[in-house]
Amino acid sequence: MAERSFAKEVEQLRIGEGEEFRGEGILAVTKALLECGVGYVCGYQGAPISHLMDVLADAQDILGELGVRYEASASEAAAAATLAASVHYPIRGAAAFKSTVGTNVASDALANLASGGVTGGALVIVGEDYGEGASIMQERSHAFAMKSQIWLLDPRPNLEMIVRSVREGFELSEVSNTPVMLEMRIRACHVHGRFKARDNVKPKMPLKEALENPKRDLSRIVLPPASFLHEQEKISHRWPAAVNFIKERGLNEFFGPEDGKVGIVMQGGMYNGVMRALQRLGLADINGNTQVPLYVLNVTYPLIDDQFLDWARTKDAVLVVEEGQPNHIEQAFGAMLHKAGVDTKLYGKDPFPTAGEYTGAVMLSSIRDFLRDQAGGLLADQDRAPNEPDAPSVPDLSKAVPPRPPGFCTGCPERPIFAGLKLAQEELGEHHIAADIGCHLFSIMPPFNIGSSTMGYGLGPASASAFNVEAKKRPISVMGDGGFWHNGLNSGITNAVFNKHDGVILIVDNYYSAATGGQDIPSSRAKNRSRSTSHPITDAVKGVGAKWVRHIDRTYDVTKVRDTFREALTTEEKGPKIIVASSECMLNRQRRERPLAAKAIKNGERVIKPRFGVDEDVCTGDHACMRLSGCPSLSLKTLDDPLRDDPIAAIDESCVGCGNCGEVADAAVLCPSFYRADVIHNPSGWDRFAARFRARITGWLQVRRARKRLVFVEAA
Repeated sequence: MAERSFAKEVEQLRIGEGEEFRGEGILAVTKALLECGVGYVCGYQGAPISHLMDVLADAQDILGELGVRYEASASEAAAAATLAASVHYPIRGAAAFKSTVGTNVASDALANLASGGVTGGALVIVGEDYGEGASIMQERSHAFAMKSQIWLLDPRPNLEMIVRSVREGFELSEVSNTPVMLEMRIRACHVHGRFKARDNVKPKMPLKEALENPKRDLSRIVLPPASFLHEQEKISHRWPAAVNFIKERGLNEFFGPEDGKVGIVMQGGMYNGVMRALQRLGLADINGNTQVPLYVLNVTYPLIDDQFLDWARTKDAVLVVEEGQPNHIEQAFGAMLHKAGVDTKLYGKDPFPTAGEYTGAVMLSSIRDFLRDQAGGLLADQDRAPNEPDAPSVPDLSKAVPPRPPGFCTGCPERPIFAGLKLAQEELGEHHIAADIGCHLFSIMPPFNIGSSTMGYGLGPASASAFNVEAKKRPISVMGDGGFWHNGLNSGITNAVFNKHDGVILIVDNYYSAATGGQDIPSSRAKNRSRSTSHPITDAVKGVGAKWVRHIDRTYDVTKVRDTFREALTTEEKGPKIIVASSECMLNRQRRERPLAAKAIKNGERVIKPRFGVDEDVCTGDHACMRLSGCPSLSLKTLDDPLRDDPIAAIDESCVGCGNCGEVADAAVLCPSFYRADVIHNPSGWDRFAARFRARITGWLQVRRARKRLVFVEAA
């Protein structure tokens, strides 16, 4: 169950020649694929490409009508390897995944694909996740393109250029027998716009026809001596063919006057930011007219030597706008200028910062500094941009507002797992814990403070392998169900069984690939019309030889979670101890249940919603519940009672009724201040009678208590 449905939007994919398409970048990419006669599309979800996978999933009926095969791959490596269908056959294929972590996983398949080359067009759509909003280490896809000689497109972030890059990317791939990467930055994925559509086209060769008429070309198989010849072919045939195609089709673009004495060359994805900065400096307008010559690299690899030199030769200075490190493009252009003996000065990471995202503020400041130094006449005597707002007169909020670290959602079923682990460690002492990629990684933050490292998706258990030694304590490792099916079954469980790893492995099962948007995986319990689900993780780990396996099917039972960890850490049994802790992701559960409940209430049906609260008279203000839970719905409340200075715990309106706070209180023997109240919508006559009866009894007891006449006598 993906976090967003595109069922309505995908109907636009049916429009034909001359009609206007409107929508997001990810929808435009899908439409362009269908217009290009793609034969198959595969991929693995991950920001910012997750929604592209969701669009494809929702468009399966349309894909089926055209004979296009869609597959949600088990990993990025599986997706990249699927492009092998384009090696011998004239079938266009596309794979999509997050970069750079996804490209890391897929690099082996991509290297082999690039070595042997392709016959049909092969397009790799990588979601570039760089900058302050990224969830990964900061790297670039550019190095992968250079390493394996895969052409890299980085289109200007508007729908017309994105669609053109898809269309011509396939042709470039076929002309040069080389796979092509289409780099989609997060803003390009979600930019809105319009373009003139074309008719959808069925694949030139259906997969069925290729399967029934197999082809084999030994020269395309990566095996000596052919693999030695591939390197020569890349230079003698593929590179020149790609360069000629890029020049003939004008994939790189030029804007502004030809005779300017300074110029700016940029990655295509940086175009909007550059134009916005020039507008604020009074050197461009909203229609894209600029007084500064621009060279826009919609193809960032390969670079076209003579194209750049012809443009730069007449300029005194050129600024390279290249986000991220290393500065591959700047270095390449510097070498071109030096080799050609051109005196044009080249600037890049100075005045731009060496690393970090090129935000609007960074772009404006850096371009202004460059122009002030190299072309002061363009800026006249102005110190500020014409429409630059006044500096805000607000204090430095970093000193006034406490940091807000990422954390689990309200009601998240993973929260009680780590509360139970924390309680077990209070008894048995601190243990080395190897964390992993996924929602469960939030356990490294307060209030749990659990985890020492994270090495990659599904690699938590593998990262604890070195600690397979005799000691008084056992190592603990964590991975999620998404990471488990991605590669954790082999690299984590099978490796642990094979090496007799005497540690504890926790597999957090929330029924979905929750961290990437709630997509189904093999262990999902929901029915899926196109995929096989409901495959228990416990069966898989037992299938590779694991013996000590425990399954907790309700993670909110904190006492059971704590006791299971205690057993795993103290048992005399050797070998890996595997705990599978299962409960449905609360976000996905709420997405499913809330609309149904709202509809039932609207239709007059009886609906019960549990809510939890804190008894103000009982709460001591110890706040241990928060230290062991950290739920966002748990907050502080100051009482009017002058005799109670300390604030007490309180549960706000965001509570989803998971019951974790009460379970933690019970497991930790904290206090009985938590209570549950069932809110009944559209109550029956019996519900109303029972409520009135309870109210009368409660009121009578309260009056008796107020008169100090309430006495409980112990029976003899």
